[in-house]
Amino acid sequence: MAKATIPYIKGFEVKPHLISPSGAVIFTDGVILLQPNQPQCEAYGYTYDKASGACIAFPFSPTLNTNISNTNNTIKGPRNVTGTGTNNTQIFGEENNVKGLSRNNIVAGNKNEIVSGVNNAFVYGTLAEARNNNSIVLGGNAAGDILGERQSFTLMYGCQTTNNSTVDSFLNNTTDSYFIPEDNAVYYFQSETLAVRVAGSSGSGAVGDFKSWVERGVVKNAAGTLSIERSRTSPADSGTTSGWSPINAVSGSNFRQTVKGATNMTIEWVSTIRIMQIKTSVTLS
Repeated sequence: MAKATIPYIKGFEVKPHLISPSGAVIFTDGVILLQPNQPQCEAYGYTYDKASGACIAFPFSPTLNTNISNTNNTIKGPRNVTGTGTNNTQIFGEENNVKGLSRNNIVAGNKNEIVSGVNNAFVYGTLAEARNNNSIVLGGNAAGDILGERQSFTLMYGCQTTNNSTVDSFLNNTTDSYFIPEDNAVYYFQSETLAVRVAGSSGSGAVGDFKSWVERGVVKNAAGTLSIERSRTSPADSGTTSGWSPINAVSGSNFRQTVKGATNMTIEWVSTIRIMQIKTSVTLS
């Protein structure tokens, strides 16, 4: 693998770290390696492949050196495929496909797929598609359905606030990482959010104050244009939580969650977001 020496572009907290022999670009935030989203990938001049969720520097050619080992995998069942660089992965079933440059995944069922570069996913059922790190995906499809036509999956968002500014919460608490809805798909989501004060000099309230919210809604991606309808309730709170607020929204190609804390309060935020998906083979309006 060849390491990139590209500097950070203004406005981005991630940059290319290396390009694999297969042409996939792996980014870093200076601490961990990660798979970029579409805006990050394209800002550095690479091509974003929506089908695989990978950032591509050049098309793969079998004549290129692909000496990346597949190690510590357990595969039980016929016609399962593991792409180059699949490590520590377990597959139980038939005709499943892990596209590579990934690790620590579990697949159970048939005709499921994990896109390139996704780690720590649990995928089960039929024709389920995992596109995000640390996700749990259930596919409930018939043999003739398209990949991911009917599925549910669970994601986590998180962040920390220290004032009353509105900031983004990120997928897996990884800066600039978001869930990206696919074209011509509709998603029902239920976002369950918990915020806990852990520090701060504010004289009102105390460490351990908390508040929770449940937000429900539907996101539609109509040929690349996102829209959202949503509602929210707050089932429980304790202490001084005035002004605290999470809001799920869409922006550009991303499903976002913004949160707002309070001045002189350090607050930790976490959201479990359960999503049901119908991916169509028609152009939505």
